[in-house]
Amino acid sequence: MTGTADSGVRLTPEQAKRRRARSIAIAVVLAALVLLFYAVTIVKLGPSVLDRPL
Repeated sequence: MTGTADSGVRLTPEQAKRRRARSIAIAVVLAALVLLFYAVTIVKLGPSVLDRPL
């Protein structure tokens, strides 16, 4: 590596906009999956898991 800043890929504004939109969509889907897995876990364990002594 030479360390020059110009060696990277240049994106057009349209490509950058699409990349950002795709990244946001992936983040939303990932967050939805996390919430889904959390909800399924709570449902499978039952509501009594919240009443346990600490």
